[in-house]
Amino acid sequence: MFALRADEEPESLARLAAAVAAARQTTWLTVPTLRPGAVEAVVSAAGMELLHRSEWFTTTDLTEHPQHAPAATYEREVRTEGAVTVVSLHGPSGEVAARGAIAVVGADAIADRIETDPAHRRRGLGRAMMSALAEAAVAHGARTGLLIASEEGQRLYSSLGWHHEADVLIARGPVVPSNR
Repeated sequence: MFALRADEEPESLARLAAAVAAARQTTWLTVPTLRPGAVEAVVSAAGMELLHRSEWFTTTDLTEHPQHAPAATYEREVRTEGAVTVVSLHGPSGEVAARGAIAVVGADAIADRIETDPAHRRRGLGRAMMSALAEAAVAHGARTGLLIASEEGQRLYSSLGWHHEADVLIARGPVVPSNR
């Protein structure tokens, strides 16, 4: 679940956090916020467990996204099904060196699951991946990119012109044992 108006409507966050904490299954709550301390207090008071990772909600104008090609030893594969495009960069032996996905919804595109295999890091593949995703999204009518950036990816995205809009806190309700 997402609490998209936590800063503007703190009482709605408290209600949602209580509902998630009382759920009969393990449920996650994602909260973009400019007031992480206040959100942390609300989700903790509801009995939820806060993940202590520093993530950012970021945006960019995809039409202005810098273009970077992968090194010649890498081959790009682009597959689109409906609104979702998946890009893979394959290494010299055909292995997947990096991958990512982007979904276009109107003029917005949400990038997700962007990763580079540890054996292929520090070779510009992150830049090449983001370029390919931005290019695909623009080709499908998107203008604005949206991304929740992990702590590891924040420097890359910032260097590519993505702007920090809010912190993102993620919490989960109690772990519910399975009925096995």
